[in-house]
Amino acid sequence: MSKVAIVTGGTRGIGAAISTALKAAGYTVAAVYAGNDEAAKAFTAETGIATYKWSVADYDACAAGVAQVEADLGPVAVLVNNAGITRDAPFHKMTRQQWTEVMDTNLSGLFNMTHPVWPGMRERKFGRVISISSINGQKGQFAQTNYAAAKAGDLGFTKALAQEGARAGVTVNAICPGYINTEMMSTIPEKVMNEVILPQIPVGRLGEAEEIARCVVFLASDDAGFITGSTISANGGQYMV
Repeated sequence: MSKVAIVTGGTRGIGAAISTALKAAGYTVAAVYAGNDEAAKAFTAETGIATYKWSVADYDACAAGVAQVEADLGPVAVLVNNAGITRDAPFHKMTRQQWTEVMDTNLSGLFNMTHPVWPGMRERKFGRVISISSINGQKGQFAQTNYAAAKAGDLGFTKALAQEGARAGVTVNAICPGYINTEMMSTIPEKVMNEVILPQIPVGRLGEAEEIARCVVFLASDDAGFITGSTISANGGQYMV
């Protein structure tokens, strides 16, 4: 059985942790990125993981990219839809472009990436599709109507597609991280972190990217074959579903 995995947004933050953990678990990983060539080059130099550049918002680029990965590495057995962007603004100030950019990447990106790998997974009677949604897709968040709607859509996508893949041996699951200790979080002022964010999290700390990665590795494994259409809420108890 092929052990090739694609991780979108796979060279930085949570995606980098996922790529690295899958490699450690024995997968041949293709880490996809959209723009930061310098970070991708450094990631490959550090990890030995191959990187590929395309935008998940572009269906044709995804189809061509998947074909290239399969030509280089072999059939894709695991797809991790991790790529995501934010374009935050209160709704009355949100532009159509801000809405569309987030939807194109965070929601349509799942279709664009999953559609090209789906036939092969069904034919081989094995596949794992794992999408990284968000706590804010579960509970909403001020100034993130675009992001929250897209991430909630990811969960609907997961539940519906899981029903189609089940008899073909293809599982489809989602993970909803809460606040994770990534580069983005480091920009938050210490006062806001200590007085606003951490008090919302019962375990009293941020999550680590490696903790999300371990969830992915489990869902990708044979041990998770009876789990499909599910959502793992990895948020330290901040929001319980």
